[in-house]
Amino acid sequence: MSTGVTLDAGPLIQVDRGDRRVVLLLARATEVGARVVIPAPALAQVIRNPSRQARLARLLRQPLTDVVPLDRVEATQVGLLLAQSRTRDIADAHVVVCARRTGSRVVTSDPDDLRALDPDLDLEVI
Repeated sequence: MSTGVTLDAGPLIQVDRGDRRVVLLLARATEVGARVVIPAPALAQVIRNPSRQARLARLLRQPLTDVVPLDRVEATQVGLLLAQSRTRDIADAHVVVCARRTGSRVVTSDPDDLRALDPDLDLEVI
């Protein structure tokens, strides 16, 4: 495992559903002390009722989990990437920006959209 993993919305949904593949991946990340990066727009796509999304809420509380806000600096990087790739998905672009900055692998269920943003991105498709 690289320095950590960046999750897009798909794996967050799978966490919420208790998907074994994602649970094992996150357990492995914890074992090796790898960071779990969650871009805020990806979280916003998934979170609906934290009191009923216990697995997701538990992941968010973990000490090695970082929710990355879409602040001025991040938003500028996202906008530049969208212009360069001629795409529009802010959440996907923020996933790519976070992964590039942290040097982490992206865990996704939608590799095509992410590859359109960065063909060289280190992806793990689940």
